Amino acid sequence: MSLTTYLDIFRSRRVAVVLLFGFSSGLPLMLTDNTLQARLADEGAAVSTIGLFTLVGVPYTFKFLWAPLMDRYVPPFLGRRRGWALIAQVLLMGLIAVMALPAVFAAPATLGLIALAFAFVSASQDIVIDAYRVDALGARERAAGAAAIVIGYRAAMITSGGVALVVADLAGWTPAYGLMALLMLVGIGTTLWAREPQASQPPSLAAAVVGPFRDLLGNRAVWGLLAVVVLYKLGDTSANALTTTFLLRGVGYSLATVGAFNAGWGLALSLIGAALGGILLSRWSLFRGLLVFGVLQAVSNLFFLSLLSAGPSYSLLAAVVGFEQLVGGMGTAAFVAFLTALCARRFSATQYALLSALSAQGRVLAGPPAGILAERAGWEAFWIVTFLAALPALLLLARLRRAVEALDAAPVDAHTG
Repeated sequence: MSLTTYLDIFRSRRVAVVLLFGFSSGLPLMLTDNTLQARLADEGAAVSTIGLFTLVGVPYTFKFLWAPLMDRYVPPFLGRRRGWALIAQVLLMGLIAVMALPAVFAAPATLGLIALAFAFVSASQDIVIDAYRVDALGARERAAGAAAIVIGYRAAMITSGGVALVVADLAGWTPAYGLMALLMLVGIGTTLWAREPQASQPPSLAAAVVGPFRDLLGNRAVWGLLAVVVLYKLGDTSANALTTTFLLRGVGYSLATVGAFNAGWGLALSLIGAALGGILLSRWSLFRGLLVFGVLQAVSNLFFLSLLSAGPSYSLLAAVVGFEQLVGGMGTAAFVAFLTALCARRFSATQYALLSALSAQGRVLAGPPAGILAERAGWEAFWIVTFLAALPALLLLARLRRAVEALDAAPVDAHTG
């Protein structure tokens, strides 16, 4: 595909919808994570209480359990995908407005229940938005769609994880949460503007539960492909688990410097990386994109070793963090395209929820061993191990080249088998 053709696809209505849906999907995430923790800390909550609130993110890990319901049943308005999206977005807007009330944060038990319900509805929105992208985009739009969803999602994380804190510092938490509630209108407006994709639905709930697994198991290389799903971002997530701590304690940068470079500069480069990854994927095979971007992700971890020997240096920090975030965005775009290619349209909600939950296991499990490794073996060993942790997925990819290339060749409505 030529660059001109790719850019034309990027300007299509369907890809624009995916971009805006990505923003709607990413906005709630930080409100149950960093921003929630920041408000609790600002309100004087005990550290033990703040630690307990990290559990409200559990629904994101288990969203595949109720995804079959969203595959099987159709709301009485807007269709199967847009109907569920609108329900979730209206509920999210209302729950954010409730969380804006000071009285809610004065009652930890009540806040915990509201935050858990919020995470459940947010995970449900993720299910249907991912399913919409699988259903609506053809094979030639897959690269642009993967880039669009990543760009929209990360832009929303900057908004709810950064802009919200700035507004809270200047005007208070209630206006900050009120602004985030209003921004859910982006998702609501997009749902009303989008066109419902045409895709068959399972004939029964039993088929919606069993069918996605039976369909995946129809691929002879399924176990290897699922292993790639789990392992592909393992080196990247292991590094990200302690990057901030490394920059603060391992190298000695100030909190303000780390915030500016790791969050501001780094996130900006990740958006560029997602767009660049989409461009390259439009010209390459999925296998080539996964392999090249995976190698770059692994190598980027080793660059952090230079910070140990050079000491605090703004130019070196910008280069190292910028490169890591750039290739991380490229790798994420390829990975999203890979997950999308593994899904069949009739089971897209359940299959994508299952695959994304599997991919999250590496992120969830990487933190504790990463901390122990850095503490006991030192930062040099830590960065070398994060590089090595990326290699199993790359070796598996090499062995599964034909299976991955078959995903590019498969008809849109067919599965991987």
